[in-house]
Amino acid sequence: MIFSDNDIQQIKAKGLSLKQVEAQIDLFKTGLPYVNLKKAATLGDGILQLNVEEQEQYSKLFENRKDDVSIVKFVPASGAATRMFKFLFHFLEDYNLEEESINAYRNRQKKNDLSVFLVGLEKFPFFEEVIHKSHEKVSNFNTLSYDRQRVEIIKTMLDSDRLNYSYSPKGLLPFHRYNDHVSTAFEEHLFEAAKYASSNGMANLHFTISEKYKHKFDEEFKYIEEEVEEITSTTFNIAFSYQKQATDTIAVTPKNLPFRTIDGNLVFRPSGHGALLENLNAIDADVVFIKNIDNVVVSQYAEEVAFYKKMLAGILLEKQTQAFLYLERLGQGDLTENEISEMAQFLSKQMNGYVSDAFGNYSKEHQMQYLREKLNRPIRVCGMVKNEGEPGGGPFWVKDESGNISLQIVESAQIDKKDETQKDILKSATHFNPVDLVCGIKDYKGNRFDLSKYVDPKTAFITMKTKTGKDLKALELPGLWNGSMAYWNTIFVEVPLITFNPVKTVNDLLKAPHQYL
Repeated sequence: MIFSDNDIQQIKAKGLSLKQVEAQIDLFKTGLPYVNLKKAATLGDGILQLNVEEQEQYSKLFENRKDDVSIVKFVPASGAATRMFKFLFHFLEDYNLEEESINAYRNRQKKNDLSVFLVGLEKFPFFEEVIHKSHEKVSNFNTLSYDRQRVEIIKTMLDSDRLNYSYSPKGLLPFHRYNDHVSTAFEEHLFEAAKYASSNGMANLHFTISEKYKHKFDEEFKYIEEEVEEITSTTFNIAFSYQKQATDTIAVTPKNLPFRTIDGNLVFRPSGHGALLENLNAIDADVVFIKNIDNVVVSQYAEEVAFYKKMLAGILLEKQTQAFLYLERLGQGDLTENEISEMAQFLSKQMNGYVSDAFGNYSKEHQMQYLREKLNRPIRVCGMVKNEGEPGGGPFWVKDESGNISLQIVESAQIDKKDETQKDILKSATHFNPVDLVCGIKDYKGNRFDLSKYVDPKTAFITMKTKTGKDLKALELPGLWNGSMAYWNTIFVEVPLITFNPVKTVNDLLKAPHQYL
């Protein structure tokens, strides 16, 4: 591949090397392998199911130990809210007020999402702000017909010269309406952190955001800081980081040539949430909670959600403590056969780690080395929710090229659906991944792991996109909780549906966990 001097300057300005870009183009040419599913992870076979007593035990374990560890809540929050309003943008483009009523339009087009939106309009947390702004922008608003008012309300939400919600970061949109104020997802994460991600009266939160929104998050924190700290008796330490440009990947045409703009420049695209591994790798904490920005609840559900977060963290601390004891013992040497057998059992049964069939034939020194390498890894404890509807990506046992079997979080895009066996395994999945993780990212000596060493680069995937009406191929890095954590020790635990409340479309704000009663 020959690049011009201008191309090379553009590549370097991104923080990338020519070698990296050429390697990315090679991936487009050779393609990436699908994962090889062995079976779905299910209750008792990859997913831990706890009774009420065990749940309370782990939650209390974390409560008792949280002041002895450093904690960070890591929140991916870089997304804009554009997709939340996709069906409303389509409505504004497609609907002709002069030709038919909104009711006729939604019946003709079978626009159920529009019906839900309009019926629930007054229950949205932004309703009063939108109505006030609509009056401000349209002087005769009260005299308009019902249909014209609804059109103006939606325009007020979306137009760039009005509230422009779709341009806002999702974390700063009005999310929940209480009796005396409206809260954002950003604010709700602070209240949540005080309940389960704080120690010694301090809560450390790290948000990954788009740099252009930094001032908006700073302003929001200044506005709410004093009140939230008073209510929670917690001091908040807020940090922000940005997805680095050097993690962007080059786009190519369907023929695997560099995709270019009209003026001949190369096109680079953000490489998905896997790019945030670098941000996570910079965190210095014993325990890291990971939760997406839009997965929050109103206050009456917050205690229940916090309980399960503490439960997951208690499991992490218990398993990590045992792993650390074994690693200390391995460092001393001269283990008995019983000790080695006990450690191998712990690795296999408690940490879901693969133990080779040939392990029993290894020399004692080789067995100890094997156990050290397998146990001295980052640990993730992940909540898993029962499927309710069509199964998608989630927890699976995966077999790699060397025959090693491991627990992985797999996205449906990584699975070859033309392979009937793989398709059947996908359909048999009983749980899905709500992005509910508690991570241990330090070793038994207290040193941070280099998380980049535990990535499976072959779990990147290629997607088809369009730009200026032309098809292109985009490369996404291994997902943060997918292939970026492929070689972590992994524990999946069943958690209830109440822990999963994402806002993918604006209508999700009408669901019970987002409505204050």
